[in-house]
Amino acid sequence: MSRMPWHGVVVATALPFREDLTVDLDAYAENLRGLIDAGCDGVCPNGSLGEYQTLTDAERAAVVRTAVETVGGDRVLAGVAAYGAMESRRWAEQAAEAGAGAVMLLPPNAYRADERSVLAHYKAVAEVGIPIVAYNNPIDTKVDLVPELLQQLHEAGYIRAVKEFSGDTRRGYRIKELAPDLDLVIGADDVLLELALAGAVGWVSGYPNAIPHVCVDLYQAATAAATTGDLGQALQLYRDLHPLLRWDSRTEFVQAIKLSMDLAGHHGGGCRPPRVPLLPEQADTIKADTLRALPLEDKARERKRQD
Repeated sequence: MSRMPWHGVVVATALPFREDLTVDLDAYAENLRGLIDAGCDGVCPNGSLGEYQTLTDAERAAVVRTAVETVGGDRVLAGVAAYGAMESRRWAEQAAEAGAGAVMLLPPNAYRADERSVLAHYKAVAEVGIPIVAYNNPIDTKVDLVPELLQQLHEAGYIRAVKEFSGDTRRGYRIKELAPDLDLVIGADDVLLELALAGAVGWVSGYPNAIPHVCVDLYQAATAAATTGDLGQALQLYRDLHPLLRWDSRTEFVQAIKLSMDLAGHHGGGCRPPRVPLLPEQADTIKADTLRALPLEDKARERKRQD
C-alpha cells in the first residue's frame, strides 16, 4: 500500500444502535460510505467512540467485517484494545483475517503497566504480522507511552505509528527527534493544528463523523501550513470549529459527537450503558456549537461537489 491506513483523515467511527440498543450495521455502513464520499481517507472501527467495550465478541467482529466490506481493507484501521495481550492479539488476528490494513492498539490497561509489560504487550500483538499504530491515551489508561518508550517500541519493530492523545503537543517534536521514521498521528480533534505543524501524517478523528467535508478541508489546510508556513486558512477554520472539536476530549465525547451527527442528518443516536444521556445544558451547548458549524460543512460540501 502506498498510503498507509493511518495516513490522512481516518475517522474513529461512532456505532449506531437501534432503539433496543442492538447494533445497526446497515446504518453503520451508510455512515461509512458518506465519510469516504466526503473525502475522508479511512475509518477506525472499534475505538472508544465505537463503544467497543460494550460489544459482544460477535458484534465486535461484525463491525470490522462491515467496515472492510464497505470501504475496503486498505482504508480500515481496526481498534484491537483489550485488557491484556492475549485478547488484543486475538482481535488483531480477527482484523487481519477480515482484511483490515492495520490495527490500533492501546497499552495493557487492566493496571498501571510498567515498561517491561508494555514492551511484552506490543511484542505479542506484533507477532500477528499486521501493522500496529500505538495509541497513547494516558488520561484514560493511566499508562503513558512517553517518547522514549515509543522509540523502543519502534526500534524493536513492534509499531509503525502512534496516535498521540496525551494533550502535550510538545511531544510531537520529541517523538520526531527520537524516532524520525515513526509516523505521528493526531489523536484528539482539539490539538489538530498543533500536531499537524509538528509533522503529523494522519488524524484519527472524531468530529468528521458529523461534519466530514469541513474537517477534511481543515486537515488539508493544516498539513499544507506545515509545509508553506501560511496559517491563514487553517487557523481561521480551526478557530471557527474549535468550540465543537474540543468536545472530542471530554468525558461525554461519544454522546456529543452522536448528537452532532443527528443534527447533521447522519446516524448517531443513543449510547449503550454505562454512558448516560447528556445533561440539558450540555446538549444545548453542543447543539449551538453544531449549528454554527453546519454552514461551514455545507459550504465545504458544495465546493467538493463543484470540484
